[in-house]
Amino acid sequence: MGRLGERPENSAGRFGGKAEYMGPIREWFRRQLNDPQIVGLSLVLLLGFLVVVVFGHMLATVLASLMLVYLLEGTVNQLQRFGTPRLLSVTLVFLVFSAFLLLLLFTIMPLLSRQIAQLVEQLPNMISRGQASIELLPQKYPHLFSEDQVDALIGAVRRETISMGQRLLASFSFQSVVALFTLLIYLVLMPMLVFFFLKDKDRLLGWVRHYVLPRELGLTHKVWREVDRQIGNYIRGKFIEIGIVWLATYLAFLVMDLQFALLLAVLVGLSVIIPYIGAIVVTVPVVLIAYFQWGFNSTFVYLVIVYTVIQTLDGNVLVPVLFSEVVNLHPVAIIVAILIFGGVWGFWGVFFAIPLATLIQAVLHAWPTGGAEQSEPDSTP
Repeated sequence: MGRLGERPENSAGRFGGKAEYMGPIREWFRRQLNDPQIVGLSLVLLLGFLVVVVFGHMLATVLASLMLVYLLEGTVNQLQRFGTPRLLSVTLVFLVFSAFLLLLLFTIMPLLSRQIAQLVEQLPNMISRGQASIELLPQKYPHLFSEDQVDALIGAVRRETISMGQRLLASFSFQSVVALFTLLIYLVLMPMLVFFFLKDKDRLLGWVRHYVLPRELGLTHKVWREVDRQIGNYIRGKFIEIGIVWLATYLAFLVMDLQFALLLAVLVGLSVIIPYIGAIVVTVPVVLIAYFQWGFNSTFVYLVIVYTVIQTLDGNVLVPVLFSEVVNLHPVAIIVAILIFGGVWGFWGVFFAIPLATLIQAVLHAWPTGGAEQSEPDSTP
């Protein structure tokens, strides 16, 4: 009977322990849900996440247009500071930017397409030369490679190449039609969206404040101001970085007479979109094409040195100057953000990985941490 009498006490002890552990959790939820500003910010974040996940691919044109709006808004604001009306500033900036894009389209794109065609023509020859170099490995390094290992490697590469070619041929016609249709949509809709986003910015933001954002705007507005500033700085800085890296790389490759200089320079410039990972990936085609053109000689070594210097200056000089106002993020946080947002949202997730990580950091900084701590009142949306 004594043991039976002890069971309720032990049972109560166990449930008491669970209650002791669950108490702080219940208290945290009660405290957060009692703050309307926290609830409002949570709803806005949840709504934005659902829109990105569900409608992200459908809204790609809108999001690309917003990216260009962030790029051009700084110049429009500069013209307004000099007394130029908003409509005239938007029109001038839009026309200059459109003329610049047309210039790139009709000057660089033909050269780029020509180099792509030349690379495709020379690709079988490069593969043959690479296969010949691999076959010589057992003779040069018999203690590291055997003929059976080399034959197995060549067979695997050949099978994978044939399989990849078949997949490309099977999907080429459909993908080409889809790509052409998508390009036409971008060429027609994006300029219209960019112009009207710039022209009616205040009206559109007012609509969002009235119908989308919650009434309790203090905490939401605090996070939005920080993220809006960071996204603007990031997009403008990223476009400048792409242009500088592309131009410097193209001039270096052109002076050293590297084949496909424009194509490789464009790839190097676009690689800065993906921090750390992009530079590593794009190094492979640069080194391979230089090796197939010159072999392992002094010119090849000089090109690798020049390319390394450009990448080093970009990472240690250009990036700190351009992104000095952007919130510093640890490299691990950047890589994790690229993997997560890229997996959820594809290319746009990769491009906006740093701004989205900045959003999370801004939310964590603005989120009240204490029970009595309240967010600063802000009645101005």
